[in-house]
Amino acid sequence: MTRVLVVEDDPQLVRALVLSLRARRYGVDPAPDGVTALRLAAARRPDVVVLDLGLPDMDGVDVIKGLRGRTRVPILVLSARRASEEKVAALDAGADDYITKPFSMDELLARLRAAVRRTEAMVLAPGTALVTTDAFTVDLLARRATRAGRDVRLTPTEWHLLEILICDPGRLVTQKHLLQEVWGASQSNKTNYLRVYMAQLRRKLEADPSHPRHLVTEPGMGYRFET
Repeated sequence: MTRVLVVEDDPQLVRALVLSLRARRYGVDPAPDGVTALRLAAARRPDVVVLDLGLPDMDGVDVIKGLRGRTRVPILVLSARRASEEKVAALDAGADDYITKPFSMDELLARLRAAVRRTEAMVLAPGTALVTTDAFTVDLLARRATRAGRDVRLTPTEWHLLEILICDPGRLVTQKHLLQEVWGASQSNKTNYLRVYMAQLRRKLEADPSHPRHLVTEPGMGYRFET
């Protein structure tokens, strides 16, 4: 049974989430605040966390950081905060997805199922790191990429970008995070670097670079690798 930790202080919303999730055979642990959430996460080991940012005792971003310090469990933010900087802050802290209130229960359940599928897909056999799509194949250990059976030559910078995205399939990786990881903190606002290198990766790997299926842009926020 997939276990979901619901971190939310609105009793009515908690009740609706618990009823909907349990009706679909999810195990649910509700937490009304951040301290309780971190305690339950350590004790119950959830498979997914659904987290509100506006908690009574601490900011949800701090809860994300606390969870990320001990687990890679998928975190779905469920918040009334709509500003792009709020979303980016949560994603940079380690959230995997962001849904704004009011929301559709069907959308939440679909995002939750996708998060579980991504986690299952990331469980690779020991010693393997082979990622295959319908357009290209990447062997992270051998540092080899192929398309249509032919080797694709990637620059060190292109490899670095690709590795970051591939190692977190389905998760939105922010522009700021990619820039800091690849070029350093001093270049975290040079979004033109990303556009150039992502365009190069798409030309080399995607079947249709102008309509990429795997190296996907989330406008104004970042990029996502979809298998």
